[in-house]
Amino acid sequence: MPITVGHDTSKTRKSLSVGAQSVDYYSIPAATAAGLGDFAKLPAALKVVLENMLRFEDGKTVTTDDIKAFAEWASKGGKNPREIAYRPARVLLQDFTGVPAVVDLAAMRDAIISLGGDAEKINPLNPVDLVIDHSVMIDEFGNPRAFQMNVDREYERNMERYTFLKWGQKAFNNFRVVPPGTGICHQVNLEYLAQTVWTDTDQHGKEVAYPDTLVGTDSHTTMVNGAAVLGWGVGGIEAEAAMLGQPISMLIPEVVGFELTGTMMEGTTGTDLVLKVVEMLRAKGVVGKFVEFYGEGLDRLPLADRATIGNMAPEYGATCGFFPIDNETLRYLRTTGRDEDRIALVEAYAKENGLWRGDDYAPIYTDTLHLDMGTIVPAISGPKRPQDYVALDQGQIAFRKEMEETFKRPMGKEVAVAGEDYTMESGKVVIASITSCTNTSNPYVMIGAGLVARKAHELGLNRKPWVKTSLAPGSQVVSAYLEAAGLQDDLDALGFNLVGYGCTTCIGNSGPIQKELSDAIAEGDLVATSVLSGNRNFEGRISPDVRANYLASPPLVVAYALAGTLDINLAKDPIGQDKDGNDVFLKDIWPSTQEIAELVEQTVTREAFQTKYADVFKGDDKWQGVSTTDSKVYDWPVSSTYVQNPPYFQGMGKEPGTISNIENASVLAILGDMITTDHISPAGSFKETTPAGQYLIERQVPVREFNSYGSRRGNHEVMMRGTFANIRIKNEMLDGVEGGYTKGPDGKQTSIYDAAMAYQDAGTPLVIFGGEQYGAGSSRDWAAKGTALLGVKAVIAESFERIHRSNLVGMGVIPFEFTGGDTRKSLGLTGEETVSIAGLDTIQPLQEVPCTITMADGSVKEITLKCRIDTAIEIEYIEHGGVLHYVLRNLAQAA
Repeated sequence: MPITVGHDTSKTRKSLSVGAQSVDYYSIPAATAAGLGDFAKLPAALKVVLENMLRFEDGKTVTTDDIKAFAEWASKGGKNPREIAYRPARVLLQDFTGVPAVVDLAAMRDAIISLGGDAEKINPLNPVDLVIDHSVMIDEFGNPRAFQMNVDREYERNMERYTFLKWGQKAFNNFRVVPPGTGICHQVNLEYLAQTVWTDTDQHGKEVAYPDTLVGTDSHTTMVNGAAVLGWGVGGIEAEAAMLGQPISMLIPEVVGFELTGTMMEGTTGTDLVLKVVEMLRAKGVVGKFVEFYGEGLDRLPLADRATIGNMAPEYGATCGFFPIDNETLRYLRTTGRDEDRIALVEAYAKENGLWRGDDYAPIYTDTLHLDMGTIVPAISGPKRPQDYVALDQGQIAFRKEMEETFKRPMGKEVAVAGEDYTMESGKVVIASITSCTNTSNPYVMIGAGLVARKAHELGLNRKPWVKTSLAPGSQVVSAYLEAAGLQDDLDALGFNLVGYGCTTCIGNSGPIQKELSDAIAEGDLVATSVLSGNRNFEGRISPDVRANYLASPPLVVAYALAGTLDINLAKDPIGQDKDGNDVFLKDIWPSTQEIAELVEQTVTREAFQTKYADVFKGDDKWQGVSTTDSKVYDWPVSSTYVQNPPYFQGMGKEPGTISNIENASVLAILGDMITTDHISPAGSFKETTPAGQYLIERQVPVREFNSYGSRRGNHEVMMRGTFANIRIKNEMLDGVEGGYTKGPDGKQTSIYDAAMAYQDAGTPLVIFGGEQYGAGSSRDWAAKGTALLGVKAVIAESFERIHRSNLVGMGVIPFEFTGGDTRKSLGLTGEETVSIAGLDTIQPLQEVPCTITMADGSVKEITLKCRIDTAIEIEYIEHGGVLHYVLRNLAQAA
């Protein structure tokens, strides 16, 4: 399907010849020559957005004033928060968020027919790629059978979902599925899908070149910014709107420049660097901003390390962490098998359009900060947040402090493990996992991990028997170069056998640990730990048996598996003994930078990428054997517990409603700071005693087949019951209780789901109170969908993370922020209050409105809230009941 661009007679449209290629493009220098403003000093990340304005300028959705605003941004020192309509080139999905997105599209086809429209109107207008990567669980580990057995179990658990996705691939245009067992979406995107400069035919039949841009239904979509592809995570709701041609409404962002200088020291990794970057940027405060990396240090920073830094943008709170196009970008595109004509176009286009980082690159930034990479030391991060940076030589001290202050448990308590000759105590590592796109995309740290394993194996060291080890690369290319280097055998020897190609431990699919270990942890109320090479370590995310989770580089994951505990100074203490009983220290098994670089050079080849990605959409025999129908609308199976027709569009009329004031709402929960989307909508496993578990038991689903919340996101009944059901969430309405509980209308403790249903039956609206950074973490649309379906009309917090705020608006839930220093604590809220919010019937973007809180004793507090409906189009979304309702009505009218 051709792209629809702005006027082909535009003064900014030029031609570019590269070798035998001739393409049109929209020229930023030509925009300056046409009198639209001086854009020369804009950061490259912002020039990508500017080009988008030039290409889609139509005098309506995008105007010349929108374009001129970018010149004003530069003249005003990097600030001009004008609302613009941005259109990404493509959309990336993973299956946990992709299944509900396709469910919504299927439901919209039903709905548009009921409104008198054509089902074919519901079709992606932009290319959409869905990569199945979130479903594989680590049931089997530490043996040669692990990979195949986990794949077999994956298909057993998820056949309903895969059948549905295959239907979607047939039913919808512009929609491709990358089958299970291929890799993680961000790594597949970085290594294969992304082109840095995209080309397509426009509505006039002419070939147009433009920057590769995307949004993805996973917060770590930002990884591809390491290859100068502007992308970030959005909720599934916003992504669906983008698929259907709806521009993304956003404010021209501030851009913080992060200067990197110096050279990484011997013994440090890209993971150590990114953990320091996360700490620094969280302290700086970059929520809602672009971060662009610049400086002479980039000349010595491989693209793999750049991608690691880009990947963790959600952890430092930025919309994205961008790296401009330079020689390293070209080198990476060549190594990973991109076409030589495309590489030539990337270089020529970047230089012609001012997107190239040369020696004279010196843009204006809103603000800057600096890091000398020569100061980086080995580090980990934990136990609950990615920004909680700990230098490796301080790890033991930090852990003991956490035990005392955070977990309030004594060190040294030992509990016998049934049938084993060792005991369990706090600090012991029960999960050590090389996992996640964040690091397994980086051959330097993966080869490094293999070399640590080789040296440890040669000395006779092995993992401690209580450690569950796993290796889940982000693509098959990783296996290819580990095998070519002869390192997979050494990893296997330490229990780091291949368990699958997918996210696994990083998104909570770590699988069960040994039952006797689990029982000992519970008996002693111990703080068991995990170490993973991922990007997230939130409470309750990795395993229900683990309270403290630490992020580390893949080589350090191997080292901690050998040591078996966090209660060790890994930089100084022995991690084990060799065959002769001599102490072995980390320095004895740590590879040199030169060793790693030589093996990377030998084994990470262009041919390996071309071979592994040759049939990326074909899949194995199991995928090819999945059969489905060819119908335009989905025949919803009544008995399915995975895929159900959601209720969003039931009873929907052709015209939107109006925004109503909130009157006499009850409080469903009062939550603290840094409530993540994992707290609101967990992705991992759940027990039969939970509302979701009871729902499945009532439908004769055995506990063994429960799978996870993430895998059942196509069923709103499961997901409503799982909302606010994280095992570690704490509702301040209750005293010290963990889990998804609250007080119902009768004042008694009950599950949040049951309380919400009781309030709905009584016709009572609900509100949620929260603290700072509400909704941090994953771009999990179900955190907003579940909130809406529980009957919550407003969330009132001290501050919101970007994606979750947008998702709430997209589902018709209004976010509000406290003003004037008010907080849930300063107001003395207990949850027995009723809340009324006025001024919503005449609301404007970012308007302050009065809120009346009636306390339990009848006294009244009047406060002012800032409404976080940020843009004019978002007001329309709320009026329609959500962004999908807005799009659906527009498409139905167009039909």
